[in-house]
Amino acid sequence: MSRFLLVVPPLTGHLAPLRQVAARLVTRGHHVVWAGAGPWLREHLGDAATVHDCVPPSFPVAARPPGLRGVAALRFLVEEFLQPLAAAMLPGVRAAIAHHRPDVVVADQQTWAGAYAAAEAGLPWATSASTSAELCDPYPPNVHDWLRGRFTHQRWVADPRMSPHLILAFSVPALAGPAGAPPAVRWIGPAPQDDPGTWTPPWPTGKPLALVTLGTQSTGTGARFLRECAAALAARPGLNAVIADPGRVAGQCPATIHVTPWVPQQAVLRHAALVICHGGHNTVTESLWHGLPLVVAPIRDDQTIVASQVVNAGAGVRLRFAHATAAHIGAAVDAVLTDPGYARAAARIREAFRAAGGADEAAAHLESLVPRSLLTPEVPR
Repeated sequence: MSRFLLVVPPLTGHLAPLRQVAARLVTRGHHVVWAGAGPWLREHLGDAATVHDCVPPSFPVAARPPGLRGVAALRFLVEEFLQPLAAAMLPGVRAAIAHHRPDVVVADQQTWAGAYAAAEAGLPWATSASTSAELCDPYPPNVHDWLRGRFTHQRWVADPRMSPHLILAFSVPALAGPAGAPPAVRWIGPAPQDDPGTWTPPWPTGKPLALVTLGTQSTGTGARFLRECAAALAARPGLNAVIADPGRVAGQCPATIHVTPWVPQQAVLRHAALVICHGGHNTVTESLWHGLPLVVAPIRDDQTIVASQVVNAGAGVRLRFAHATAAHIGAAVDAVLTDPGYARAAARIREAFRAAGGADEAAAHLESLVPRSLLTPEVPR
């Protein structure tokens, strides 16, 4: 049995793909320890998980102004969240390594402390690339140089987002594009939940279903867009729709539209015909796992890059989040549903995803970082 330390930020989208990888490691006989925000991890993982709390209760999570876009949003993310999070977590991750003695550390791209502490300890470490956006270095040279200047432990790690040993990319070149990725990248595709639960549509008819979701981090910025989506879908009585609306901002809707604060997304996707979303990596890959074409309206961060991947792959239509009206959204929905090219492209990515191996392939790659003497116990003679 080998020991793996998984270091994650307190962000649901970054935890989701690693949960399935951890489950596979446990099934294969390994011991898994999670490092991060202890109460948050226990809430999401349950009492059976081994958790090492590495985030001080006093760590401040700065609220990002909703109007930030582009480089300004990246600067805020790095300087107000990622750098402080790395500094706050580093002592705790060092303590977790000393206490649990892992053979391999797996660090999410946004938990730089995992990479720093693993390198300091001389341990092999892998990157969990919960989004593929940065794998092909999408930034112009001045932004790239500025970002590299934020890494505070360059003596140990050149780039804490990119392990030289192994980068688990939860996508495939058919979506992300094949060019420019570091040699350590292994394209394993999504790692969807083994049991996504069940969901029963609230309508008796078999109309096509549209799912509208802006993920878990966009409640404060999505009110106008959700209302425009509701108006566009209300004008199409031949469709049913589910709108995930945690802020309850979509307003009054006809019976063809089911508005709810939360949906079991992967269960709903089994019934859907298309997805309208913000371009979040998990939402996009989960939709394409089911072969569903998309209408994407990116807000910020990696979403712009992921939305471009969808369009370049032919699997969807992109809108401008801040300016899309009901007319724009309706036209995009009509295009995605009536042009079979979008569905064919989504089906092509679905097949590539399913061939990539997902959580099983990730577990096998992680095992490859463990010395063979630790993977295979010596048999007494």
